[in-house]
Amino acid sequence: MKLFAVRQLSYVIIIGLIQAGIAYSPVALSQQKPANPARQIPAPETHAPLPAEESLPFAELQRFARVYAAIKNSYVEPIEDQKLIESAIKGMVQDLDPHSAYLDEQEYEEMRVSTDGEFGGLGIEIGPEKGFVKIISPIEDTPAAKAGIMPGDIITGINGESMEGKPLNDVVKNLRGDVGTSIKLSVSRPSTGKQLDFDLVRAVIKVQSVRSKMLPDAIAYVRVSQFQERTGPDLATHLKQLDAKGKPKGLVLDLRNDPGGLLTGAIGVSAAFLKPGINVVSTKSRDDQDSHVFKADARDYVHNSSDYLKGLPAWTRTVPMVALINVGSASAAEIVAGALQDHKRATVMGNRSFGKGSVQVVMPLDDNTALKLTTARYFTPSGRSIQATGIVPDVVVTDTEKGDLFSFPREADLAEHLRNDQAGENGEVKGTTSIKPDETAEDQQVFEFGSADDFQLAQAVNKLLGKPVKGGAPVAEKQLSEKEKQTESKSIDAASDSVAKPGQDQGDKPVKGEPADADEPDKAAPAAPPPVERKAPADAVKPAAPAQPAGK
Repeated sequence: MKLFAVRQLSYVIIIGLIQAGIAYSPVALSQQKPANPARQIPAPETHAPLPAEESLPFAELQRFARVYAAIKNSYVEPIEDQKLIESAIKGMVQDLDPHSAYLDEQEYEEMRVSTDGEFGGLGIEIGPEKGFVKIISPIEDTPAAKAGIMPGDIITGINGESMEGKPLNDVVKNLRGDVGTSIKLSVSRPSTGKQLDFDLVRAVIKVQSVRSKMLPDAIAYVRVSQFQERTGPDLATHLKQLDAKGKPKGLVLDLRNDPGGLLTGAIGVSAAFLKPGINVVSTKSRDDQDSHVFKADARDYVHNSSDYLKGLPAWTRTVPMVALINVGSASAAEIVAGALQDHKRATVMGNRSFGKGSVQVVMPLDDNTALKLTTARYFTPSGRSIQATGIVPDVVVTDTEKGDLFSFPREADLAEHLRNDQAGENGEVKGTTSIKPDETAEDQQVFEFGSADDFQLAQAVNKLLGKPVKGGAPVAEKQLSEKEKQTESKSIDAASDSVAKPGQDQGDKPVKGEPADADEPDKAAPAAPPPVERKAPADAVKPAAPAQPAGK
């Protein structure tokens, strides 16, 4: 009987996989309307179905069915079918790369929060850490940030209850609550070894992704903390407000600790400073037909609305410019920095960026679950891949005059990360720090980006004013071998050949880029960039627009 049951289960699984290949192929997903249209997640591109010659691995599927049946029949406690199937799916996805994930109902709903930019909670981003939950970063102007919670703090207790060994979702449930309610958060601070208690009040969290002000000497300062739905339009508004104060002599674009976000936002922000129609970024997937070149053109950054960059003052595309990046600048932030650097539109200053050069597409599986899958690598306009290498600044300037504040992992530190075929020997860069051995992060002054204590900003202003730049030195242009040059050339050519012609019908295919990787604070204690493991909003209350999980 058991053998018969195994065979029957094998047939069910195989038939289900065949059906799934038809019903849930990305192409089919882009053409079908979900049961709940409000839950549709835009994606930058789609994949073709599997080629007919790629047959299903029947022997392996039969082995899977035997394991499944053994657990169902012999495990010490009964296990629900749904739990077994979801665990199998998660296991299949989690070993692909650090950014692919299966999103269950709760994670799928929570992922919608950060793109909208408003939610209820404490304002913290969290992730798993060796049996505990670690605070990746507090968000600027939130209860957590105002109370002094720091990146790297470990949540040890909530309202007196130990959080040791608690699953991430259980911690999320404990952190959630109605706006205005109190919560006691106990954390351990590894940098000092101290145990700290914080009495906090939950609040409505609004993440303002664009800030700006006019600095002395007519230098405009614009900070983009992440790429949300409204980032492009908000940037245009800020640039017009700056113009009302008079044409600036220079502009600083601050992308430090910006973990990325929507591809359309990155294209729109780049287009605000570049000549219309020039290349911003290209993506290359396994199938060259799914590769694209995205340009500084409204068709690539505006969807179902008017061009928000119309009417921008002319100086935005000509004024001398510096773009600031650091180890926390990732994904969409690196797309912008790479485009400005390749087109020699801005001097890139700071330290080497995170190195996330891959595109994720969210594929709804049904009304309640989705698959976040890495489908392509992206390349700068000159054909550079920044995957696991990052953007190298034109002028290196440390976080403070004494050195960088912290050492954080980069993409190259993440297990199973995608390799960079262009990197060559020792090309991938892992997390480093330049703090002297006799100093600690706590000895360094934590400053606010854009403040008078911001050392890197001061050097950016010096650069624009023609004054000496302290704490930095020009970086020699990377010398490529002939083989590396050919690789770069092929990568950009393949994407260029497949770009849609003007006016070509794109159907109903959504064209949003990788979901927002995280929300983060505007503090100079650098936030950890895109997730080493999947993150979840810690205390989101209000569901919002689709986005990548971000702890709150």
